[in-house]
Amino acid sequence: MMIPDSPSLMRCADTLRRMETGPMRQAWWAGYIRGLRRANHGESFGTEAEHRLYLSLADDAASDRAAIGRGYRAGLEGIEGEP
Repeated sequence: MMIPDSPSLMRCADTLRRMETGPMRQAWWAGYIRGLRRANHGESFGTEAEHRLYLSLADDAASDRAAIGRGYRAGLEGIEGEP
């Protein structure tokens, strides 16, 4: 799936990630950016094992890992928004 205007969306997400002061929100944005890249490049970005790992992180007991996973899923689905 190609995300509309994904380069602009990735730049915006990266700027927001760098501006965040909270570690959970930074983690969410990092996952979001990775999800956008996977959505844009498909299977050529990362391995299938990495993809499954990032998807599974959303259910992790550690809140920082869960934030990465939730961000990854949001980016993968091309959802525009914030954590």
